[in-house]
Amino acid sequence: MIVPPAPLLLGLAGLLPFVWGAATMLIPGLAMWTAEAIGPRFVGPYVQLAYGTVILSFMSGALWGFATRAHGQVAATGYALSVIPALWAFFLVGGGPVSAAVYLALGFVGILGLDWLFWRQGLAPPWWMALRLMLTTGVVLCLLPIIL
Repeated sequence: MIVPPAPLLLGLAGLLPFVWGAATMLIPGLAMWTAEAIGPRFVGPYVQLAYGTVILSFMSGALWGFATRAHGQVAATGYALSVIPALWAFFLVGGGPVSAAVYLALGFVGILGLDWLFWRQGLAPPWWMALRLMLTTGVVLCLLPIIL
């Protein structure tokens, strides 16, 4: 399934903080420049973990929106499931950078199951899984330098 241009471009743009964080971990000069020019919170794990927590919570909102397309018990279950990513981020993404990155990566992988469920129920667009698989892969790969 082909992802429409707007969601594809916006989704890829949403990967930029993850890519930037990974790049600043792998390129010391870029990390130094970023810390001096923009600020230390935009370097390495700081930018990835803060932004990743926001995006995991954002995904709860996207799933909530899909649940509004359902009725009855399916809607009620959808609403209940949609809050899991935000609660996951709130309760588990913290502590040191390694454990936070592990839980964040697991949260993004785990949300694929919810994405698939909403998609199979016809609540998400037909192209949703193609986009989510691509973006989740990008996020997890960018978090690996923290984890490893």
